[in-house]
Amino acid sequence: MNEIFTRVSTREFEDRPVEPEKIIQLLKAAMRAPSAGNQQPWEFYVVTDKERIKALSEISPYAACAKNAPAVIVPCYRTEGLRWDETVLLDLSCATENLMLEAVSLGLGSVWLCAAPLNDRMTKAEAVLGNPDGLHVFAVVPVGYSAETRKQKDRFDESRIHYL
Repeated sequence: MNEIFTRVSTREFEDRPVEPEKIIQLLKAAMRAPSAGNQQPWEFYVVTDKERIKALSEISPYAACAKNAPAVIVPCYRTEGLRWDETVLLDLSCATENLMLEAVSLGLGSVWLCAAPLNDRMTKAEAVLGNPDGLHVFAVVPVGYSAETRKQKDRFDESRIHYL
């Protein structure tokens, strides 16, 4: 899976829309993620409205790059009715990573902008979405065709491996 070794965070996007079938493919990949007890606590908002995208770009000092993305996917989670609600952030992390790796395979760029577990960011993003009942924002993921070219840095560090 070469995407693991080529994915980079994209913060600049071309001014062209992402095809609806590619958005669906991203969401299919996200929903194939493992989850504790197969509880699949995720739901996703696909935001293409420019005013809402601008508002999402203001949820934190680090989210400004979302402003010019043609689409923003907002992974959310619910905790009601789950056997292990303490694992939802792990489940959503897996789903978000799947989404971002699929983006690379489709020729798209993306970046993971943290919301959870920071309540101020979550609250701001949830207000932009209309305060969805029972759902909590996990992240904001701008998606589009990258307007930048960068190589991934090699983060392999053998000193962090311990054999027993």
